[in-house]
Amino acid sequence: MEQLKILDLAHVFIASYFTDDRQCSHANKEHTLIYLQSGELELAEKGVITRLKAGDCAFIRRDNQVMLQKYASEENPYQSFVLKFSRNFLRDFYHTMDKNIISAQAKRDALSITVLPARRPDIKSLFDSVIPYFDSDIQPSEEVLKLKMTEGIYILLNTDKNLCASLFDFVEPWKIDIPDFMNANYMYDLTLDEIANYTGRSLATFKRDFKKVSELTPQKWLIRKRLDVAHDLIVNQQKKISEVCFDVGFKNLSHFSKLYKQTFGSSPANHIRGGTQTYVELPGKMD
Repeated sequence: MEQLKILDLAHVFIASYFTDDRQCSHANKEHTLIYLQSGELELAEKGVITRLKAGDCAFIRRDNQVMLQKYASEENPYQSFVLKFSRNFLRDFYHTMDKNIISAQAKRDALSITVLPARRPDIKSLFDSVIPYFDSDIQPSEEVLKLKMTEGIYILLNTDKNLCASLFDFVEPWKIDIPDFMNANYMYDLTLDEIANYTGRSLATFKRDFKKVSELTPQKWLIRKRLDVAHDLIVNQQKKISEVCFDVGFKNLSHFSKLYKQTFGSSPANHIRGGTQTYVELPGKMD
């Protein structure tokens, strides 16, 4: 019998428990530590798969979209604990920390996921210490939660000093490359506000910067990108139309077919059968 249980302590610690496989797209809005108590977890980002097993822990940088595939069964349930670091906490921590810890050469990795060394006692101790809160009605105080976040920060700093470039990125504002982000995340149902935030920009700044890389509006660019990918999957890889429609980010098959025909001069079904097509080239394409 399927079991599902998710508990949230002030959105700082989150525990998940279930006995069936699950897949989800995770929009990571805060820097996060995830610790796997049991089961298995696959994290997909930019075509790179990271696999975690029981006892493994990973850091996930904020403002990134990651696909999660969680594997579980009644005999081996999925159980994970997540620790989130709020921006306010990180700012307060930075103002009181020893700045000598921060390396001037610290660099942010291209991927947002960093796997920590396995079976470390300090990591296990941190997450074991919060299990009693999830097994009772007692809520930890704000001071206790801050202590746990502080413990998590030192675990990261003692793992890789380069993580400073992510943890304290409010010190030197950064921007993610727009074409890189859009090409990697076009299939997700993100608002323009979310996309702007994920690329380190206000909405107004994002729209201004977007004009520098495409003549299309962001909305039209996303539609065209999805259609281009769908065209390749249908014509060159003979994928099922219904699967392609939803895989590239469309929600309605009829709407997808209408836009596809307008763009390529023939319906998706006609292309599956090897029909001819007229490709309508539009300006503003980002490679």
